[in-house]
Amino acid sequence: MRQPWRVAVVGGGIAGLAAAVRLRDRAPAGTEITVYEQSGGLGGKLRTGELAGQPVEFGAESFLMRDPTGAESAAVALARRLGLAEKIVHPTVGQAALVIDGGLRPIPGGTLVGVPGDLERVATVARPAADADTDGGRPLVGPDADVSVGALVRSRFGDEVVDRLVDPMLGGVYAGRADDLSLVTTMPALARAARVEHTLVGAVRAAQAAAPRAPGAPVFGTLAGGLSSLVEAAVTASGATVRRDAAVRELTATGTGWRLTVGPTRDPQLVDVDAVVLAVPARPAARLLAGPAPEAAAVVGELDYASVALVTLALPQPRLPELSGFLVPSTEGLLIKAATFFTTKWGHLRRPDGLALVRASVGRYGEEAQLQRPDADLAATVHRELSAVLGTPLPAPVDGHVQRWGGALPQYAPGHADRVAAARTALRAAHSTLALAGAGYDGVGIPVCVRSGETAAEEIITALGGSAT
Repeated sequence: MRQPWRVAVVGGGIAGLAAAVRLRDRAPAGTEITVYEQSGGLGGKLRTGELAGQPVEFGAESFLMRDPTGAESAAVALARRLGLAEKIVHPTVGQAALVIDGGLRPIPGGTLVGVPGDLERVATVARPAADADTDGGRPLVGPDADVSVGALVRSRFGDEVVDRLVDPMLGGVYAGRADDLSLVTTMPALARAARVEHTLVGAVRAAQAAAPRAPGAPVFGTLAGGLSSLVEAAVTASGATVRRDAAVRELTATGTGWRLTVGPTRDPQLVDVDAVVLAVPARPAARLLAGPAPEAAAVVGELDYASVALVTLALPQPRLPELSGFLVPSTEGLLIKAATFFTTKWGHLRRPDGLALVRASVGRYGEEAQLQRPDADLAATVHRELSAVLGTPLPAPVDGHVQRWGGALPQYAPGHADRVAAARTALRAAHSTLALAGAGYDGVGIPVCVRSGETAAEEIITALGGSAT
């Protein structure tokens, strides 16, 4: 093994950058790290732009402060490592609403991603099925089984709880449907409890008790100045060579590592490295794995994605409720599936001139045709639907922005975790110096992606004979 090590990170999203930082921190001194990003920008779905003269997120908005065990999340730990902990800010308004029968109703508390642990508390938005959640004398889910969230909740609480509460909550995160999404991947704490508990109410309560939260402790955080500052700080801390507009078109195993084919077909560059962190979405990953690891490629390539558009409007002195935003059940028939009142939710964004920034998310899995509308049409529809939901005509926007994220959100069908585990097992057995990282495998959200990248980096260090501790 030549020294220093040469490691390629393919993909410049937050998972890839977290991997680069972890490699710099724990790999031997002098390790050469190169990040290859096929686009011109880094950060993936972390993108801070500007609207009406102030920073605004055009991608991911915030991160969880705690992980499922109650410990500090990987995103917070990374921010601390990068010297950004003092820039973490929290929502000043946390109450959100659901659109029910065309109007706004507060989202009831005490749920786990919409799944209630107290049926009486959700009666304002949905009528749970009577006496369906009975103790059948055995756990809800078998020891190795996975089911869709919708199937489990419908069987125990009925359709209204799914359609009016669980589905919009999951749709706000994944742009998918509760009936299609894996319980194990999207709600792992509930899945673990469901392997023990005999009722869904009991499973929700057990999952909540397993990760207690101190009263008043913030759930979410973001960075003053924008999440792109996390990206920039990670690049600096990693000391990596960053190559933008550099598509990796092929991976070939060599006797001592990997050969990357980079750049256009007419003028490719061949780069030899000792190891690769593959931190790109599932489909491009499958194409790169097809030659050296066809078994893993076949499994990875099955994952499907949803596309969304984020429409942000700058509205002069609108009359907005004191809410962080709202979610929209698909049964309401609106194009909008969620909206965030940025300048209400985040105190650090409030402006003395009363200008409000409102962002709406458009696009559900299977409804991509709706996103074919021109930007102006999307923005006008969002403005009209916001006015209807709020029950008052909103002023004309003074500025706006439409951010389209094609194929952005993985759709985790039941059995996803087992399929990914099988793919990684096959990959480790054949090529221990090639590791997968990112949302396509481990789940959405900044903390999950950070942890995924860090874990991949540690696997590479171990495979090259170093120490990941």
